[in-house]
Order: sequence, then structure tokens, then C-alpha cells
Amino acid sequence: MESDQNTIKFLDLKAQYPLVKEEILSRFNSIIDNSAFVCGKQVKEFEDTFASYIGVKHCIAVNNGTSALILTLMANGIGHGDEVILPVNTFIATAEAVSFVGATPIFVDIQERTQLIDSYKIEEKISKKTKAILPVHLYGQCADMDNINKIAKKHNLLVIEDACQAHGSLYKGRKAGSLEICAAFSFYPGKNLGAWGEGGAVTTNDDIIADRIRLIRDHGSKKKYYHEIIGGNFRIDEFQGAVLATKLKHLESWNEKRRANAETYFKAFKALKIKGIILPYIEKHNVSNWHLFVIRAKGRDLLIEHLGKHNIQTGIHYPFPLHLTEAYKGLGYSEGDFPVAERAQKEIISLPMYAELSEKDIKKIITEIKEYYK
Repeated sequence: MESDQNTIKFLDLKAQYPLVKEEILSRFNSIIDNSAFVCGKQVKEFEDTFASYIGVKHCIAVNNGTSALILTLMANGIGHGDEVILPVNTFIATAEAVSFVGATPIFVDIQERTQLIDSYKIEEKISKKTKAILPVHLYGQCADMDNINKIAKKHNLLVIEDACQAHGSLYKGRKAGSLEICAAFSFYPGKNLGAWGEGGAVTTNDDIIADRIRLIRDHGSKKKYYHEIIGGNFRIDEFQGAVLATKLKHLESWNEKRRANAETYFKAFKALKIKGIILPYIEKHNVSNWHLFVIRAKGRDLLIEHLGKHNIQTGIHYPFPLHLTEAYKGLGYSEGDFPVAERAQKEIISLPMYAELSEKDIKKIITEIKEYYK
């Protein structure tokens, strides 16, 4: 086994540090000197620039992506007795947010090629209790928004984007986060735009929803101690605002490097013609930010073990479809209810993907995969 120094990391957060270090530390010093630590100038600067980047009127920064999802639901009046439709293959936060506000998540199977919610299976899940559809732009590719919006309009439903993995992704030329009434973003450190801690945001063009989310974010008050509604503490600190405002300047170039790395993966895999590997599929009208590069592989677990022995880190996103998790067994689903997601779960493997990943490293990854399938 090679030394740790030669390990190809699944994600190398330190690699981008030198590019942003000086500006971020300068901003930190300013925050300390002014002793303004929560939702101040740095956060406001980020909110304004991120709203402009996404192409919407409002960005409301919050303490994490899960909170962003919760606030989008609360601001749209979704709560006890309501149902929200979402994909069964996503991080649990999507469903947790629905459960947190007292509503019930209704799962839909995924599309075989894209791994996104199968929009043609949504309508059969709609009931009198359904209030919203919550599509997830998984791995950085936008869901089938045209068909989802068509269904929502027909049944008078809300559509809320889970854009937590889609910073800078495009759907027919429009950025994720601008495609519906509102959207939730996560700035967890591993995201394409990551904080140095936790962070999230809601984007919207709706003035009323934006005002309501700002109220909910800060204990239901615009003015200290004057509480108009019951809210909570979902505020983001200034240090994360400083990090995000700085890193946002580099997001497009980082995304382009990820796209170049994805193309390198594609060319290398296609040249080898490895049987047993299914490559990611991106719809022609989509531009992915390649938050994750997820392949499907026969003998996935043994492949992961093989790559690990050669100091190549990998991930699985996600090990279980949500209906098979202990947390949601009470919904009454059974194994076999979502066959596409269940089949994919046994095969998916996330390969290293980040802007600083070198072509040399990608070729080594492909070489070791080839060795495994000999």
C-alpha cells in the first residue's frame, strides 16, 4: 500500500485553501475588530451577490441546508396533515424537513438513467393531502422541472427546489434555485460552494415569502423583542458569510474544472470499455456542476475495497433508499416498493471529484478500476 501522502482523496478541502486564505482572514479580522458576529455586513454581502448569481431577487442565508428546507416549507404554510412528494433516493434532510414541520413525506422512485425523481411516477402519488412537490437536483443535475411544473399546475401544487447539491447547475439555461417559487441550498463544507462550518440559504423571487423567511429566521421579529410570528433561531454567523462571499467569486471556475474532470472520466472510461460499469447520464438540456461523479458498478463493495487498498477514497450516495431506513419504517413501505432505487443502491459508487483533482489522479483511478475488472 502506498503512503498516505499519495492517497487520492475523495474530497480535498485543503486544496482550495491557498487561493482564498488571505481574503478570508482579512474579512475575519474585520469581523473581530467590529465585534459584529451574526447576520451582519458579511452575510448581507453574500446574500446580495448570491441572489444576483442565481438570478433571483432574494437570498436569505441561514445556519444550514436542512434549516433552509424547513423554512421553505414553513414559509409556504406546509405543516400537520399535509403531504409532500419527494424522491426516495436523496439525503435524509429532504425528508426530515418535511417531517419536522409535521407533514408526511411521500416517496417516488427514481429514473433509471439520471437517478433523479421519476417525474412520470409523481401523479400517481398525489392525494387530497398533497400540498407540494420537492424535487432534488441530485449530484448536481437538475430534475425534470418542465414535467414536474406541468403536474403541479394541473393539481394546484407548490414546487420547491432542493438545490443543496446544485450550486451553479443549469436547466435550459437557467440556474438551479431560480426555477420555482423558492429553493433551498446547503453550504456544508463539502459542497461546490462550501462554508468553513455550516451554512445554508433560501432563494426566491417572491417578496412575501422572502419577508416571512427572514421573520422565521430571527424569532419572528424584524425589530428586536417585537415578535410578529413564532419563528426560531436559524441565523448564520458572520464568519460563514465572509467565507461564502469570498469563495463565491471562484465558484464558476471551480465548476468548470469539475466539468473538465468529468469529461476526463468519460473519455477514459469509454476508451477502456469496461463491462459492468454504467456511467452518469446528463440530460442534453442540463449543465451539471458535478457535485458528485456517481457510477454504477457490478461488484461495487469489492471494487471499493480494491480501490481502498490502492489508496483511492470513494463514497456511496446514498447507502439506503429512504423507505428502507429505520427512521422511516413507520410509513409502512417495504422492500420492493421502489425497485429502481433499490437496485441502484447496490451498485452506486461516488468517485473522487473536486476542482483540484488532477488528470493524473483520474487516470490512476481508471487504471485501478480496469485492474479490478480484469
